[in-house]
Amino acid sequence: MSTTQPLPLSVSGGASPFSMSGFTRLCKGLVVVLVAAHIVVTVFPSAVTYVALIPARTIPFGWNLITAGYIEQSIYGVVVNTIGLLFIGKLLEPVWGPREFIKFIFIVNVLTSVCIFITAISLYYIKTQETYLYMPLSGFHGVISGLLVGIKQIIPDQELPALKIKMKWLPSINVLCSIATSFFTLEAMSYLPAIIFGTYMSWIYLRYWQRKSETKYRGDPSEDFAFSTFFPEILRPVIDPIASIFHRMLCGRSSASNDAQGYSLGAEPLPGSDSIEATRRR
Repeated sequence: MSTTQPLPLSVSGGASPFSMSGFTRLCKGLVVVLVAAHIVVTVFPSAVTYVALIPARTIPFGWNLITAGYIEQSIYGVVVNTIGLLFIGKLLEPVWGPREFIKFIFIVNVLTSVCIFITAISLYYIKTQETYLYMPLSGFHGVISGLLVGIKQIIPDQELPALKIKMKWLPSINVLCSIATSFFTLEAMSYLPAIIFGTYMSWIYLRYWQRKSETKYRGDPSEDFAFSTFFPEILRPVIDPIASIFHRMLCGRSSASNDAQGYSLGAEPLPGSDSIEATRRR
């Protein structure tokens, strides 16, 4: 008989997930890394050349695909991402475990940087503007956007106090606001690729790759976590066919239910799989 990992008190309803206590040690450690990295690039501005993502210098400085995500060049970025990491991490880390939590951050950070690098090189060849090659890009906002997707997955129907907005809409609102802001400020434009790619890469990881400790299978094939759920319901009939094309390109399979055979065998779900998914979402 399968057993489930109990949700932490902050998620299951005992204590408010928005209280100022209960931050995890791992998240506090990551905050120290973000603050220390900001101090270093502030005191030594030339260090940005080696640790930020500068597409023209990624070869041979390939390590900037990893380090760029932890380098905040503005105090605003430090404050916002620190607060986001502490509160979101308090919800996600107890559910995933510290090892999976840090693994998620590392993978999403690297994939986001790779996507930004490819996009910058492509834009350079299309527009022949060297700005795309030499603009230093960095920041933790791609990972924070990815963590919001994790919130969408584990507590989609919980509402933000006062705003009455369900958690499942946070990633979509984050991307939409970033796109809107980018029309008015150049700084927001530099954040936009990381936010978009961080959101999408984290969904790819959680949808197809994340290993579930309770089932030993990968991903989340539920309809509630389909790509179209990031969009208003009226748009989903249009989004679903497009998403299915990318699904086949990525996975070579035509339905999300085949992504992890442990969720179903033929038409019959495995014993306990439905209750596991229901308990995790509840």
